[in-house]
Amino acid sequence: MKILIIRNDKLGDFILSLPSYKLLKTAIPDSEVHALVPNYTSELAKTYPYIDKAIIDPTSDSTLAQQYQLLKTLRSEKYDAIITLYSTTRIGLLSFASGAKYRLAPATKIAQIFYNHRLRQRRSKSLKPEYEYNIDLIKQYLSDINLTSSLPPQAPFLHFNDLDVEKLRENFYKKYNIKQNNKLIFVHPGTGGSATNLSLKQYADLIESLNISNTLSFVITAGPGELENSTELSQLIKNTPHVVYHSIEGIVHFSKLIQCCDLFVSASTGPLHIAGALNRPTAAFYQRRRSATPLRWQTLNSEEKRLAFTPPESEHESDLSSIDVDIAAKAIINKFLT
Repeated sequence: MKILIIRNDKLGDFILSLPSYKLLKTAIPDSEVHALVPNYTSELAKTYPYIDKAIIDPTSDSTLAQQYQLLKTLRSEKYDAIITLYSTTRIGLLSFASGAKYRLAPATKIAQIFYNHRLRQRRSKSLKPEYEYNIDLIKQYLSDINLTSSLPPQAPFLHFNDLDVEKLRENFYKKYNIKQNNKLIFVHPGTGGSATNLSLKQYADLIESLNISNTLSFVITAGPGELENSTELSQLIKNTPHVVYHSIEGIVHFSKLIQCCDLFVSASTGPLHIAGALNRPTAAFYQRRRSATPLRWQTLNSEEKRLAFTPPESEHESDLSSIDVDIAAKAIINKFLT
């Protein structure tokens, strides 16, 4: 049985689909599970043990020739089923034209007309985490083929070889002259898609407030195109030793480095969700807006390793500048650093 799962948008969205692949592959061990992903998440998809093959989506910005080539690829694979976790008209049309007899997607928007199986989810109400909405589609498929789904998979959903990660950690400590027993506190000020963020001044104040011991080492991380932002943050930090790490060796290398950290601090970004999938402790900043809440975009780490902050009820739901970082720092220290 060959099955294609589609979650081809941003990095964080892909990470929140990992439990879906794991659940499906666990329920049908002899299945061949493929993932349709954009090029920039394909490297990570290829390392995931519950994905047998990554199909590259040239995205909606590509030429008609590239779209046609993708369609030829989908047809040549002769999928028994296509499960689209979040559909668009383009993806719906490609799924319909692929020849797959079973096609499942959420019953939303015009894209649903291209599917012969639909699940009404009402995601816009944000009543549960995004990854659970994804899992519900896998459960629906398993029910449709008369299989009982196993228990939902538990954290961690992503893990790299411990020896490789330990070697990477040792090299990182040496390169940046960090004391070997110090805890690594990663702070990622980069933005993620539609997510708003703290100001750089807030991040600087937060880092200064978290600096309670010389056994903590702070790392400001930057992905592609984010170095200027992280460098500017570094210049605002006056009293806390820290380093700036620019991720230029690919998403898998960055993910392995995230596995080394003892705490990851960020807004709702792709790297934050990688930290969650690795079951690392996270402190995250979210809007209160219904489509962007800590519940809807909850990270995949276990409950005791998650901490989330939103604007107070008295302030605008999207105004992260209203978050008191001194209060946040105290909560982070009490939960993770003492």
